Amino acid sequence: MLLIHPPLAKACEPPAGITRLAGALRGNNLECSLWDANLEGQLFLLEQEQAPVDTWSRRAWKNIPKNLQALRSPGLYDNSDRYQRAVVDVNRVLSNSSDRQGVAITLANYQDETLSPLCSADLLQAAEEYESNLFFPFFQSRVPKLLEKTGGEWIGISLNYLSQALPTFALIGFLKKNYPAFSLVIGGGLVTSWLRSPSWKNPFAEFIDCLVAGPGEEVLLEILGKDSNRAYSQPDFSDLPLQDYLAPGLILPYSASTGCYWNRCLFCPEKAEGNPYRQLPADQVLTDLIGLVATLHPRLIHFLDNAVSPGLMKRLIQQPPGPEWYGFARVSPELCNPEFCKELRRSGCIMLKLGIESGSQKVLAAMDKGIDLEMVEEALTALAAAGIATYVYLLFGTPSESIDEARQTLDFIVRHAKAISFLNLAIFNLPRNSPESKELELRDFSAADLGLYSDFCHPRDWDRRAVRNFLASEFKTHPLIRPILQRDPPFYTSNHAPFFVHGGRKAKENSS
Repeated sequence: MLLIHPPLAKACEPPAGITRLAGALRGNNLECSLWDANLEGQLFLLEQEQAPVDTWSRRAWKNIPKNLQALRSPGLYDNSDRYQRAVVDVNRVLSNSSDRQGVAITLANYQDETLSPLCSADLLQAAEEYESNLFFPFFQSRVPKLLEKTGGEWIGISLNYLSQALPTFALIGFLKKNYPAFSLVIGGGLVTSWLRSPSWKNPFAEFIDCLVAGPGEEVLLEILGKDSNRAYSQPDFSDLPLQDYLAPGLILPYSASTGCYWNRCLFCPEKAEGNPYRQLPADQVLTDLIGLVATLHPRLIHFLDNAVSPGLMKRLIQQPPGPEWYGFARVSPELCNPEFCKELRRSGCIMLKLGIESGSQKVLAAMDKGIDLEMVEEALTALAAAGIATYVYLLFGTPSESIDEARQTLDFIVRHAKAISFLNLAIFNLPRNSPESKELELRDFSAADLGLYSDFCHPRDWDRRAVRNFLASEFKTHPLIRPILQRDPPFYTSNHAPFFVHGGRKAKENSS
């Protein structure tokens, strides 16, 4: 079986999904091969001949080999200005690789003005007209060589993001037209969201033989004739070009759990889709990490969990994995303890991503976040003192918020600006299948049948346009907030942010 991670997503670390599938298959003596078509596809486009017409594009094209090498070298991350120039120049060349009108590509996104990833008819059109896709020359040159070496009758594709949908369906159309003997099984985060919608009706039966919701290991084993009650196997990164990712050393992605252990926040997609919480035993996590670190020698571990549990944090303190690590975490009593945070830093924790969402206690209570602002303040203070960076996520425009509560969030961030390393600002999207949506007056964003969200009449007249105006005119312009926003690495954002946390490294050295 050939397992594929399709374009387009950030290409700074290996794709975790297909490595978990490979571990399960190979652990049951089944052969498979991995293809990161996202990384290879971007490099393919960057290497194609261009004839730039403006000075910036000519400079960016000329410097592509140097900038790609720099992004893989630690020294670039010591100078944020040089880093930003390198990333923006690489993105310029990638954007210029599209000569099709209406198609825009960046290091983190793929958009087509005429085709929508939210519309099944458009995705089917992308499959039918695969030769018009930007990645078609890449698929045409690469797929034959891969399938010559691939045994079996199945190809698996992991479709996780909307930015991957149109290239994925172009690849699906190419495979079905040119290699009809192979059957296609498609899974991943985006497919899971589709399949768990109560209104789901499969429009893709002509092109896709099997669609999978949730973890795909058991389904693949059954397809290939193996008992799904198999023993656990750790992820397998064989076949992937680990030295080619755009980061200063290997970032090792790892999931210790799926779903969310809190699973109570109102309007949360995880809750709306009914995704169960499943956690690996902490001993198994440490066994996996010790083996993977010894074999792959990563520079950084990226925990992909919705929230790294306090129990796992305690085990990492007892038995540090070796490299520095980061991931999402819920604000918890443990993170309010200065000594716990210092021990967490000694375990290698370089950064935590925190979904604080709001600086209004009223809004937090209405969302059932299970945290209070006093706890958040204590956690931010303790983490900063320990040398652990914080990447804080804020959510504006929830049904319980108005401009008054949004200004409370502004004031809260200003008061704690010194303890916040990075900020992510998002405008609330209402999950289409959220149980709480019954209490709101709804209107669809569009008639797209695969849309994941609904628009709604905000009960406090705090619509998306008003939120955008507030963010642009008040929040982002505040002199204490603007520098935090400017620190965010362009395009790669939180994936590259840990490499800029110099203060954290010094704190770890001083505490050793």
